[in-house]
Amino acid sequence: MVDNDAGGIFTYSQAGAKYGYLPLWTLLPITILLIVTQEMCSRMGAVTGKGLSDLIREEYGLRTTFFMMAALVAANLTNVMANFAGVASSLELFHVTRYISVPLAGAAVWLLIVKGNYQRVEKVFLGATALYVCYIVSGILVKPDWKEAAIYSVKPVLMLDPGYIAMLIGMVGTSVAPWMQFYLQAAVVEKGITAKDYNESRLEVIVGCVAMSVIAFFIIVACAGAIHSNGPRDIQDATDAALGLRPFGPYAYLLFCAGLFNASLFAACILPLSTAYTVCEGLGFESGVNRRFAEAPVFYWLFTGLIVLGGSVILIPGFPLVKMILASQVINGILLPLVLIFMMLLVNKQRLMKKWRNNALYNAIGWTAVTVLIGLTCALLAVTLRDLAR
Repeated sequence: MVDNDAGGIFTYSQAGAKYGYLPLWTLLPITILLIVTQEMCSRMGAVTGKGLSDLIREEYGLRTTFFMMAALVAANLTNVMANFAGVASSLELFHVTRYISVPLAGAAVWLLIVKGNYQRVEKVFLGATALYVCYIVSGILVKPDWKEAAIYSVKPVLMLDPGYIAMLIGMVGTSVAPWMQFYLQAAVVEKGITAKDYNESRLEVIVGCVAMSVIAFFIIVACAGAIHSNGPRDIQDATDAALGLRPFGPYAYLLFCAGLFNASLFAACILPLSTAYTVCEGLGFESGVNRRFAEAPVFYWLFTGLIVLGGSVILIPGFPLVKMILASQVINGILLPLVLIFMMLLVNKQRLMKKWRNNALYNAIGWTAVTVLIGLTCALLAVTLRDLAR
């Protein structure tokens, strides 16, 4: 569910506002890919008792891990900024200045993780996921063209347009985010889930992936019905999408704003936490919210630094945040094939996974996803170079 953060909400909103119902067809293959990748990570964590970056370091060396971590930190930092921007933007619609909302949100996030334990943090996160229903209600209140939505949910539409291709890559990158694979596996390890009690964790993964896609569907549908129906256009941020829902009544608008605030604050917790987990695992430092600050100083200082830097940037006037949000989602989509390649190699190692290795169907889906994402990235590069040459 946390894949639907401020950057994800903006990406889905932009897709609906600019291209209407056309991008809806991508959600079915994205859901399948999301279930497969998340299930693989969850299974690897339960069987090996180690996080993804930990396994990459052990199997492929520190140098490979370091460059992977550097790319992830760069992408994740922009996502942290995007989520604090989401907090600021959603509350500015209620006349709360970002100079108050961002520091308070940062302090709340820091206190929750540093002073809490895993069980308390998990309960807060579960409560936050319930509020995603706001997007379903706002999508219904807009009264979109359900027939069009149904048709384009199963009718693939491809265009050799740089913006459309970048949007497709961004939708995959924000839905099947590279950082989420690392976080999920680390969370499975920290919860102490083993192969014996793995079935319950597997069910949680599948339900969460389907719920994420349902939320994405209603965000796209809401913006297609409210904004694109009056003429396709680019939106500046997720709050621009919320304002587009105002003509459909205060409830659609307020629910979209509430959903944006909840998603942004939720992800502002998860993203720095995921990054700290990933880097510390990959480089061999102690990590985990069940450890005290003195027991895992690198973990907590990295978490703190990402919050401070990510929140501080939002307070700089004129910072080009929208471009950074879009770029971060595209970077996620470009980085994802590399992460998937490592996952596919690891999950098929007999020495690591024993009888829990991938079956033929999982391998087919995983390698097809790698091929398609590399193809989309090459297509984006080729079309962009073609347009520049004109």
